[in-house]
Amino acid sequence: METHAVVLAGPGNISLCDLELTEKASNDVVVETRYSGISTGTEKLFWTGDMPSFPGMGYPLVPGYEAVGEVVEAKSGQGLVVGDHVFIPGGTCYQGARGLFGAASKRIHTSADRLTKIDRAFEAQGVLLALAATAHHALTGPNATLPDLIIGHGILGRLLARLTVALGAPSPVIHEINPDRAHGAQGYQVVHPDQDPRRDYRSIYDASGHGAGLDGLIGRLIRGGEVVLAGFYAAPLQFAFAPAFMREARLRVAAEWSPEDMIAVRRLLESGTLSLDGLLTHHKHASDAPHAYAQAFSDDRCLKMILDWRTVS
Repeated sequence: METHAVVLAGPGNISLCDLELTEKASNDVVVETRYSGISTGTEKLFWTGDMPSFPGMGYPLVPGYEAVGEVVEAKSGQGLVVGDHVFIPGGTCYQGARGLFGAASKRIHTSADRLTKIDRAFEAQGVLLALAATAHHALTGPNATLPDLIIGHGILGRLLARLTVALGAPSPVIHEINPDRAHGAQGYQVVHPDQDPRRDYRSIYDASGHGAGLDGLIGRLIRGGEVVLAGFYAAPLQFAFAPAFMREARLRVAAEWSPEDMIAVRRLLESGTLSLDGLLTHHKHASDAPHAYAQAFSDDRCLKMILDWRTVS
């Protein structure tokens, strides 16, 4: 079996290639992708070459961990049937390329338990389920306190804010320094940090991915307040101890989503409590992947770039 897939051969070197797929395992389902998304967090670090080393990392690789598609092969007893619409977190089914994370491909086979059946009506918005589930995990993890301040009004910051409201908490404040990203608030306020004199926040979520501002965030906490690191950070993080000591500040790292987060987010979406409207800002055909990735990583107006695989043969 063959597929067309996005291949990152090295930093900045990306193309749409033909790849052979590995032999299917007995419990694998075959999916044809309709849309995939480009992550401006983890995938950008692969693109720039700044991703910290971890097991399984290396080039060439098939990127992507957020895609939606249609089941085209499935066996009875797998919980899925041909025609089901599913969220695809990726696959490791490629010969000659690593599957990190492997979702930017026309055809993918992976175990049925890695796929999430979703309503076909989600269409391209379905690619946002993983990021929404990641935000939900940060907000509802062990001993979590919902944020009253969120740093960054990119797509993760917007999802954190929308979910905070959807979960019944008071509307958080969002700090954003880029005027291109200050618009689009839904039920909360976006301000430049210089316009915010507050120093009494209980829970600050950093969704910027920039760890250099920890001292400033700690300085805005009440005593015993918490800073949650909700992004992904390539460089080592540091902060001045004395101000953190005076506030008895707490730091928490939010990990990736769990299946329970995916279920919770899907229910919020299906009930209409959570909306993903306005978050998919750019679309390109999968054949234009090199330009799509370059724009996704360089254009601040691009919250989420979508690749359209529907007419890729």
